[in-house]
Amino acid sequence: MQFGKVTEPGLIDFSLPPDNSDTKRVLRAAKKDGSFEVYVGCAKWNRTDLKGFYPKGTKDELAYYSGQFNCIELNATFYGMPAPKQVETWKNKAANGFKFFPKITNTISHYKRLIEVQPLIEQYCDAVSLFDEKLGCCFLQLHDNFSPKDFERLKAVLENFPKAIPLAVEVRNEQWFSDKAVFDSYAQLLEFLNMPNIIVDTAGRRDMLHMRLTTREAFIRYVGANHPSDISRLDDWIERIKLWREQGLQRLYFFVHQNVEVESPLLAAYFIQKLNHSFNLELTIPQRPDTNEQRLF
Repeated sequence: MQFGKVTEPGLIDFSLPPDNSDTKRVLRAAKKDGSFEVYVGCAKWNRTDLKGFYPKGTKDELAYYSGQFNCIELNATFYGMPAPKQVETWKNKAANGFKFFPKITNTISHYKRLIEVQPLIEQYCDAVSLFDEKLGCCFLQLHDNFSPKDFERLKAVLENFPKAIPLAVEVRNEQWFSDKAVFDSYAQLLEFLNMPNIIVDTAGRRDMLHMRLTTREAFIRYVGANHPSDISRLDDWIERIKLWREQGLQRLYFFVHQNVEVESPLLAAYFIQKLNHSFNLELTIPQRPDTNEQRLF
């Protein structure tokens, strides 16, 4: 993942900022119960990107991946409208309990820039609905140059998005974060629509680490820098998630990226192990087939 990449990650202040003042209020609105759903995965299951992750002779990468992780950030749907037959194939290959988190197709978000896209959205939703119980949460990622001047266009699309399909939103243009009134209006819209506000933790765009939850679900896209600081950054996330859980967090969606994706499974495995220990979970800890290759940097 190249977005937010820097040449000298050791010079970045990776500390997590304080929570937005509204996050605690949102979390405390939750009905307290004992359940805590946690999904951790990578962005891809491609053998080329995850070199060394698959045992020799693996015939189906998705089937193997879904036995190691419980979710995937599905970027394939960003580059082309998902076909119903393809969705059915993915669903049937994945293990029970696995969730897909498909990205909205770039024709909708980037090329048409949310202009007259309702028919395309309906087509997309009809397809991903076929994931059935294996559908996690779709997410809309807007182009870097989609700015707050088009807020009303975004608002109209989100208000008309099919209610049966869960959706999270990621804005990237700096102006969404630099103007408090703009960001508050945007976050309040997501809160009203019960849509998660995606948090992005990447080296070159610390403004996207806004720490503003709009639902009792935290949707986090974490981008490591293939640097030793990646580990301590994940340790910091564990502490913040502990706080959110105490305040009422009900679901966590956490996707691990790297500038060089080959080490993403190992970084994710470290994080899952910490989650299991901290929250008394029993998530599968992904393993490399050759334990002699288990190194991060």
